[in-house]
Amino acid sequence: MLNSDNIVALATPSGTGAIAIIRVSGPDALSLVDALFQSIKGKKLVQQKSHTIHLGHIMDDGKIMDEVLVSLFKGPHSYTGENVVEISCHGSPYIQQQIIQLLLRKGCRTASPGEFTLRAFLNGKMDLSQAEAVADLIASDSEAAHDIAIQQMRGGFSNEIQKLREELLNFASLIELELDFSQEDVEFADRTQFNELLNRISEVLKKLIDSFALGNVIKHGIPVAIVGQPNVGKSTLLNVLLNEERAIVSDVAGTTRDTVEDQISINGINFRFIDTAGIRETEDVVEKIGIERTFDKIEKARLIIYLFDSQHVDSKELEKIKERYPLKQILPICNKMDLLDQHQIVKLKIEIPNVLFLSAKHGTGIKELESHLLGLVDSGALSGDTTIISNSRHYDALLKALEEIQKVKEGLEMELSSDLMAIDIRQALYHLGEITGSVTTDDLLGNIFSNFCIGK
Repeated sequence: MLNSDNIVALATPSGTGAIAIIRVSGPDALSLVDALFQSIKGKKLVQQKSHTIHLGHIMDDGKIMDEVLVSLFKGPHSYTGENVVEISCHGSPYIQQQIIQLLLRKGCRTASPGEFTLRAFLNGKMDLSQAEAVADLIASDSEAAHDIAIQQMRGGFSNEIQKLREELLNFASLIELELDFSQEDVEFADRTQFNELLNRISEVLKKLIDSFALGNVIKHGIPVAIVGQPNVGKSTLLNVLLNEERAIVSDVAGTTRDTVEDQISINGINFRFIDTAGIRETEDVVEKIGIERTFDKIEKARLIIYLFDSQHVDSKELEKIKERYPLKQILPICNKMDLLDQHQIVKLKIEIPNVLFLSAKHGTGIKELESHLLGLVDSGALSGDTTIISNSRHYDALLKALEEIQKVKEGLEMELSSDLMAIDIRQALYHLGEITGSVTTDDLLGNIFSNFCIGK
């Protein structure tokens, strides 16, 4: 990607809307738009101050294309660090494309996915982890995912990593200095202080690595499969959780022939519920396919809700599911609790450990179920200033950095020579630098920013 030419793209979603924003960035952005813009007050854009908005018309060979508002952001005080102009026009797809085509003819080129943010990174407006947080913020669809992206975009994670890297770099410099005086057999780096630093870095890295389990759940949601025999109320439970008639409910066993999925947010955490076909022996070809898909969905689910009918409880079926999926979390739930007396409830609690009771038809026990689901997620970490990792690339780099730090610690305990420890220290610094972009490659940048939307 060139960083010296002028780029243009639609910054708002394509399609019809009240307004659309067309973004232009580059050294000639002001003059390019100025040549097409006719201010209602006769102003020249190139003569105006940064961070100002101007009303006028976009003209094409004397023909008015649209009445627009033009916002000016002069570099380096702009999103990309370059001159940036944003044209707010009416949201007609025809108008949008006509203005973009006009800018392309006048010397702009179409921006690649994420190129505006890439330029912001290359021009030092943000580091790489902050740039990635921009994409996460755009994609966030729950309060928790939004909070993580905002915290990372504001540099919380970056500052933590940068501080560790600087402290390690200071000691690395002293270790490297010892190599220059290897004949004199002197130590510039205090080994006790160095060991304390390594222990502290290890603790921080482990804490960040452990947070990935929560961050990944928040970012992608928790897939929950609702399974059980036919006609136990799986579809009714899904409809109650979603508060809409999403799945067909019928007294006829085997109504659900395929999986039905939808997502809800409970206290900022996304849960993706999957209503599956009832598990039973059947000769129906279509129903058999649905049951096969049920088992496919169970494989991908993080949690299995196994639903019983309170009038036909068969714990053997639950045991079969547990045997088939020994590593899965399985939550047994007894539906139609309104048909049970207290004695029967106590008996079932003894027969089936950790069972929950509800009535999907009457909505009883749903709040208790939601609370239990939230209990599976360490949502308490979201309420403080705890840094949470949700990016798999960061997770991988942290694992590699911790591995190198452990090697340095072992070398320190074994009193290895400075030159051998210096190799592992450099590798740890490299992996930490990968996170913030202190160390990058063209392939890495291309892979990261290709996943952005065009216009950002």
